[in-house]
Amino acid sequence: MKIFGFAGYSGSGKTTLIEKLIPLFVQQNLKVSLIKHAHHTFDVDQPGKDSFRHRHAGCTEVLVTSSRRWALMHELRGAPEPGLTEQIERLSPCDLLLVEGFKHERIPKLEIYRSEVGESLLHPHDSNIVAVASDAKVDTRLPQFDLNAPPAIAEFILKQVGLGAGGR
Repeated sequence: MKIFGFAGYSGSGKTTLIEKLIPLFVQQNLKVSLIKHAHHTFDVDQPGKDSFRHRHAGCTEVLVTSSRRWALMHELRGAPEPGLTEQIERLSPCDLLLVEGFKHERIPKLEIYRSEVGESLLHPHDSNIVAVASDAKVDTRLPQFDLNAPPAIAEFILKQVGLGAGGR
């Protein structure tokens, strides 16, 4: 499993870019998975549904399954948040694992930067950032990509992880 991350502040366009990259990787016959770190309380369950009711009644885990998909919800109930390595171990095997967030992890990452977000660049302080994608020119020595050029970004990522040009 090859791992590549995306780092950037909220509103920079990480999710939008990843959404455009995934089909490009899938067209290369790669099995792609994603781990997204959420900074706030989130819920994939809906109030009133059986699984929601069971989880709120006290279950630590609720697995919902059908002929089309399954989802496992795990309540930490005060336990520490698992790290990226622990979460990766929960995934089924894949060719390429994309990681959104986890900006302090030691994995190769693409920084997504938009000046309008009003935050500083991350890469001067993170040696794991290997390139920058932005909507404007950025002062850096790292490879730089236009956010509106997903094919070029996808090619770079595949080469970076060793899956490009017959690396698979």
